[in-house]
Amino acid sequence: MLADRIIRDAARNQATDIHIIPRQNDTLVQIRLTNKLIPLLSLPKDECDKLISHFKFKANMDIGERRRPQSGAIFCEVNGQLMGLRLSTLPSNTRESLVIRLLPQQEQIPFHQLSLFPAMTRKLLALLKHAHGLIIFTGPTGSGKTTTLYSLLNETAHLFHRNVITLEDPIEKNYDSVLQVQVNEKAGVTYAAGLKAILRHDPDIIMVGEIRDAETARIAVRAALTGHLVLSTMHTRDAKGAVFRLHEFGVNWLEVEQTLIAVTAQRLVELTCPFCEGECTPFCYSYGRWKRASVFELLAGKNLNNAMKAAKGEKVETHYRAIRDVIKKGIALGFIQESEYDRLVYDEES
Repeated sequence: MLADRIIRDAARNQATDIHIIPRQNDTLVQIRLTNKLIPLLSLPKDECDKLISHFKFKANMDIGERRRPQSGAIFCEVNGQLMGLRLSTLPSNTRESLVIRLLPQQEQIPFHQLSLFPAMTRKLLALLKHAHGLIIFTGPTGSGKTTTLYSLLNETAHLFHRNVITLEDPIEKNYDSVLQVQVNEKAGVTYAAGLKAILRHDPDIIMVGEIRDAETARIAVRAALTGHLVLSTMHTRDAKGAVFRLHEFGVNWLEVEQTLIAVTAQRLVELTCPFCEGECTPFCYSYGRWKRASVFELLAGKNLNNAMKAAKGEKVETHYRAIRDVIKKGIALGFIQESEYDRLVYDEES
């Protein structure tokens, strides 16, 4: 079947996303490999409509609704591995488009391979020794925040024997070592109601999937104030931006100072392939998905306090290793391609 073949091809090539994009006369199917969209095949209009309807049916989405954006999820077996598919439809000026995010359920990056530089991995793990407080992981979509978060939670559940409970919308990966709760507003499991129930479940660590608005910001801070360690993600340009964003969401400065332990910002960089002598293609199987690694900037301790003061308007200088400096180090050591600096760093000096 065409749908199964597309998923299999994407999974075999270790793609992160599948794009089904309608054009005037046909439909283009593309896969995303290491930040590049690679054409896979083109389809006639009628075949595309059938394909999208098939995926929507499998994901319990409304097949007849093509005027509004929809989202859904599927869990299936692909090439002998359990795969999560997160679907998003978007109506365009021609027809409905579909993007599918591939989430391999059994793929787990070893904890010690989280960061390009191992010293950062040890620092991240040390943060989880705190008994209470708020730790925020920031970065754009596709920067590896969720992978980092899951890997840390899995490690701390085994290493420190902690009771870890997550509150997610949606659950992207299933882990036996943590208790995962899916937000379901139709069933009354909102972020607020879910957190209230979790707090009665004797948690050591609570993970709130994403701080996306004032409500989730208040929920995360409230949980940290009750004496629990709370981890969450946020979309900001850098670590300092998370401090400003919390205040924008209505969290007062006293609560920020009392709860916020650390903020990390990360990017997923493409590594120089040691097998292909600079001629590596997106389909290279020598390096596979390990062609990418995470780089981090960490704002904690005195630097975090200075960042809070700066956010309140005080004249304070903050000195810490920013992502641009980490990427420059990786380039100098030959680990990272030079093009990654231009792609990932906003150069304020230019």
